[in-house]
Amino acid sequence: MLIVEYYLSLALDFGLLALCLWAFVDSAIRPAAAFPAVDKLSKPAWMGILLLCGLVVYFMGYLSFLGIIAAVGIGIYLADVRPAVRELQEGGSRW
Repeated sequence: MLIVEYYLSLALDFGLLALCLWAFVDSAIRPAAAFPAVDKLSKPAWMGILLLCGLVVYFMGYLSFLGIIAAVGIGIYLADVRPAVRELQEGGSRW
C-alpha cells in the first residue's frame, strides 16, 4: 500500500509541476501590456510568482505548507489571470 501512495504522491507532484510549467510558458507568451489592461499584476510579477511556485513544488512537494500556497498561486493564474488576458488578446469585449 505504501508503494501506491508513493507513486500517487509522485504523480501529483509532477502533475502540479507540469501545470506550473504550462502557466509559466503561457505568461511568457502573453503581451506585457495585457496584464495591467485587465487590472492584474504585471507580467514580470506573475512570471516571478510562477517561478517561485515551481521551485517550491519541486523542492518541497505539494503537501508542505508552502506547497499548498504554491498550488493556490498556480491555480489563481490559470483560473483568473489567464482567461482575462487571453480574452483581451483575442479581442473580446471588456464591459
